[in-house]
Amino acid sequence: MATDDTSSGAAASDDYDEFGLLHENAAELGLPFPGRPPVSRGYADLPDGGQLSYVRWGETEPEVVFLHGGAQNAHTWDYVALALGRPAVAVDLPGHGRSSWRTDRDYGPWRNADAIAAVLPAIAPAAAAVVGMSLGGATTIRLAAVHPELCRRVVIVDVTPSVADPDRTMSTADRGAVALISGPPTYPSFEAMVDAAIALSPRRTPPAGRPPPLHNARRLPDGQWTWRYDLFGPRPVGTPAWWYMRELWTDVSALTVPTLLVRGGESRYVRDEDVEEFRRRLPALRVEIVPGAGHAVQSDQPLALTHLIREFLPT
Repeated sequence: MATDDTSSGAAASDDYDEFGLLHENAAELGLPFPGRPPVSRGYADLPDGGQLSYVRWGETEPEVVFLHGGAQNAHTWDYVALALGRPAVAVDLPGHGRSSWRTDRDYGPWRNADAIAAVLPAIAPAAAAVVGMSLGGATTIRLAAVHPELCRRVVIVDVTPSVADPDRTMSTADRGAVALISGPPTYPSFEAMVDAAIALSPRRTPPAGRPPPLHNARRLPDGQWTWRYDLFGPRPVGTPAWWYMRELWTDVSALTVPTLLVRGGESRYVRDEDVEEFRRRLPALRVEIVPGAGHAVQSDQPLALTHLIREFLPT
């Protein structure tokens, strides 16, 4: 069952209007803002008893599904969704945002794809494309391989199955905001979270009134602040090392739908040899590079990414 609800317990626990500052997003992009667009928070039941949360843009059948990266949430797509202006849903992956946490703490693309496949028939049954970034892009590869009927076109943003190979190392600066996953699990104040996020996101200037972590933070009963995702601490015995994704190359070989790979021009997450392997397995692959963008292309260069998505969508 899927429900659109901006006043459920999960959303009401936050003391701010999560859609109240979209006018600032629009102003940053130089977009007209005649008023708040039809946007709402929704929840869909999962077969295991949990829930998947999502942000729904528009009132008609969604044309695009957005899947965010690890340690992000559905709001990372706000800029792109505003600029695109098409009906869409941006999903909170399991263990992120306002979606349920898994007891086994397995948030890899395989489990994620199972969860997405369970709810898309209810929330976006006829979407023209699935757009996934980083962990969301890996999830999209898996989803498109096993459920092509739900992924008529796919856009993979700055990720390949080799992204976390054990022999690859990156500096904290190279990792950008992803490095927050290995940072402290709690902060003494919200301002400390803002400082941590800004330090690792040099390509983005936070707008006045809406510091970067606003949608990704929650306050604990003891007054400290933590991130709104379940990626800290040990995992139960038997949980696989889901962040190693080389097995997804087999899924790349199984892709049958039009596929666009978008690279951040300043990102080190995708290498030239990764693109060569992708093309070897999927000769019809289209590749685009976005100058001035790091790993988080949707935040660093949202208008450029929006242009690529719009061009890639069927007319």
